[in-house]
Amino acid sequence: MKDKLRSERSGRLRVTWRDAGVSAGIFAGCTAVCLLLRQSDSDGEYASELFLLAVFLISRFTDGYVCGIAASLLSVLAVNFLFTFPYFEFNFTISGYPLTIVCMLVVSVVTSAMTTQIKRQSRLRIEAEREKTRGNLLRAVSHDLRTPLTGILGASSAIADTELPPEACRRLAREIGSEAQWLIRMVENLLSVTRVDDGGRPVRLYKQPEAAEEVVSAAVVQLQKRFPEQAVRVRVPDELLLVPMDAMLIEQVLLNLLENAVLHAAGATEIQLTVTRRGGEAVFAVLDDGCGIDPQLLPRLFEKPIGREEQGDRRRSLGIGLTVCNTIIRAHSGRMSARNRSGGGAAVEFTLPLEENPS
Repeated sequence: MKDKLRSERSGRLRVTWRDAGVSAGIFAGCTAVCLLLRQSDSDGEYASELFLLAVFLISRFTDGYVCGIAASLLSVLAVNFLFTFPYFEFNFTISGYPLTIVCMLVVSVVTSAMTTQIKRQSRLRIEAEREKTRGNLLRAVSHDLRTPLTGILGASSAIADTELPPEACRRLAREIGSEAQWLIRMVENLLSVTRVDDGGRPVRLYKQPEAAEEVVSAAVVQLQKRFPEQAVRVRVPDELLLVPMDAMLIEQVLLNLLENAVLHAAGATEIQLTVTRRGGEAVFAVLDDGCGIDPQLLPRLFEKPIGREEQGDRRRSLGIGLTVCNTIIRAHSGRMSARNRSGGGAAVEFTLPLEENPS
């Protein structure tokens, strides 16, 4: 705690190149405006107010106190030297001059203190949200890992300790394989989370222009390896649609959405995967004609892992995959949404920009 407080105090006295550039730009702009105004008004009474505004802006948009205090002192000197008669000379005998200095210093200190406090509260709020998300994810992971591990342990014990007919052994072996595949998918999801941070910003995002139809095809092939009897209707544009993306992560997003449709869309007879172009974005959508999504879950479907108590399916958790998917899409500067279709079933879609964002 002491080290953190010491770090905060030193941060208030530290000046970065960004803060120096912001301060110089605002100060230079204010000076230029005052010089232009002096062409029509030689009294220069406006200078003090404009430089007071500059001090406020510099204190607001920089970190710590140094830039604001320095701006207040420089502003007083600039007003005295450039905009107070006799021009281009310092005159410290002007009445009210000490009050001007005090006013600008007070403005800079108070504004800097308020800005520092606002930024500190924002950081604390972000950290609290990250801890909440991390806790939700860990709770959901513990639930999801326990069930398949219990199934694997029970099936393997039955095979090892019980005389079973060959057909029963094969059935238990298939169950072990199914649960192991689910664990692999869970681990892949968790590894994907490590590719982006809690704020959704890229950590190691290798974006390259990829053909949308190739990524879609790869996801469908992976799905059919696990669900060979599940047919998926695919619709892509006739034109070659190149989308900047990390192909491995987007393929996993599509695979997660397709698996959710297979596992959770009760009564579905058809699953569709479509890609369309909408303005400057590519829109990927997974649609089904099943039971749809509980309307109470829709507003927070992507915000946090959904616990088991909120789902009818006690074996699989829908929430972790969607949380991971949303994090990956936000890291690509895209958006993800879900809705219930008017004719029945659900539609989950995400967008990806067709042009790389330089930021």
